[in-house]
Amino acid sequence: MSAKEIGIKPLGDRVVLQPVEEDNTTEAGIYIPDTAKEKPQTGIVVSVGDDEEYITVEVGDKVLFPKYTGTEISYASEDYIIMDFEDLLAVLT
Repeated sequence: MSAKEIGIKPLGDRVVLQPVEEDNTTEAGIYIPDTAKEKPQTGIVVSVGDDEEYITVEVGDKVLFPKYTGTEISYASEDYIIMDFEDLLAVLT
């Protein structure tokens, strides 16, 4: 997915992530309601800002970020998080 496809291009050293939701059931098969689920901490980078020489992640990278970081938005019926590149914790391989 590129920035053009989603229609969001962040400015500066920001990135746009699409959060990866966890499963609704445990390994034992117990259903977890939305009210009891943890906030997602992983996401897929869908767009990077125009400070590309500073940003070291690429579109498509799966990353780890703190629970309560960034600005959550809904755009074209999808949920995204816009955050500063410096707030990312790790790239997951």
